[in-house]
Amino acid sequence: MPASNRKEYTFAYLKVMEGKKTSEKFQTGRVMLVAASHMLHDIYSSFLAPLRPLLIEKFGITLAMASIWDLIMRVPWFLNPFIGILAEKTAARYFIIVAPAITAICMSLLGVAPSFGIISILLFTMGISSAAFHVPAPTMVKRLSGNHTGRGMSFYMFGGELARTAGPLLITASVSYWGLEGIWKLIPLGLLASFILYFKLRNIKISDELKTKNPQKESVWPTLKKYLPFFLVLIGYTLFRAIMKSGLTAFLPTFYYSERGESLWFANSALAVFQLAGAAGTIVAGSISDKIGRRRTLLIISIMSPIMMFLFINSQGWLSFLFLVLLGIFVFAPGPVLIALVQDRSKKMPVFMNSIYMTISFITAASAVFFAGAMGDWLGLEKTYLISSILALGAIPFALRLKK
Repeated sequence: MPASNRKEYTFAYLKVMEGKKTSEKFQTGRVMLVAASHMLHDIYSSFLAPLRPLLIEKFGITLAMASIWDLIMRVPWFLNPFIGILAEKTAARYFIIVAPAITAICMSLLGVAPSFGIISILLFTMGISSAAFHVPAPTMVKRLSGNHTGRGMSFYMFGGELARTAGPLLITASVSYWGLEGIWKLIPLGLLASFILYFKLRNIKISDELKTKNPQKESVWPTLKKYLPFFLVLIGYTLFRAIMKSGLTAFLPTFYYSERGESLWFANSALAVFQLAGAAGTIVAGSISDKIGRRRTLLIISIMSPIMMFLFINSQGWLSFLFLVLLGIFVFAPGPVLIALVQDRSKKMPVFMNSIYMTISFITAASAVFFAGAMGDWLGLEKTYLISSILALGAIPFALRLKK
């Protein structure tokens, strides 16, 4: 081989090896950037639960009617597979960039909405924006996490759970300062967030990377058929835990405010504490699953969650806060582990695979909120929470069925 050709070959080889090392490296800065965008978006999407007691009073509706909003908000998640297919073929990063602005506008207008129907329209629009964000974002994190998918998903989920801690505090302070109808003043913050994200994320070309790495992608239906047993296990796991998790995130402020007679500040602070504990659970669960395995991690979580729920319901005062913290850790811990599981299996169509998982997750959550609301009207939230802790034991057999 001529010397010039050898030099060109060596240079090309070194470039390939450099790219391979970069792809295997955990890119902390970029992962944290995507996690920050997750936080910015979910701060606004978390406004409904803290505002629900006030909206119930404003419109004079029942818990069951108020839970319909969660169903409406999640109807767009039926479109997740189509969003996933679209994201596989387009610049998916722009979904992540634009979504915070749209979500901010919709959620900040809840206070001035004049009717149940207008609130439903705002929440439906927000649901489209939220779906467009959450479908491609984990795949971006996967590509930036190298061989540490669990850790990357922990960072990503930590951003979301931290948002659901900050969100209730932000909206409660805004209502206290401006009143319910004044929270529209939070819109500029969301617009500014999308403006900043445009300059920070526009060069992370996740869709282009996917096309380069997977020039021969599988088609949609063979992929879905191939992984159907895996998704059936995920459906069972999330379904049995759904009423416990969704009932707490949707009605915890209502539980403290309406059934235990606490102030709105106390009730929303409890939700913030619960979400903060959940953030702690997500930041460690993914890394732990990298070390001891996804299946074993989910099994431990499945056993501990119902125990913590039972202790929380049967305690009072500050002791209930202690169990609420422990409950939050275990309730939210499966998030990064489940997403890492999906990404571990999705080699050729990762965005589409994640879209199927997100559809399962959010539809089961929305259905669970409705059932929790209906049961809360019938039996009271305390008995509803107790029943949900018993149902959550049903997730254990599904965790055992997950292959290593």
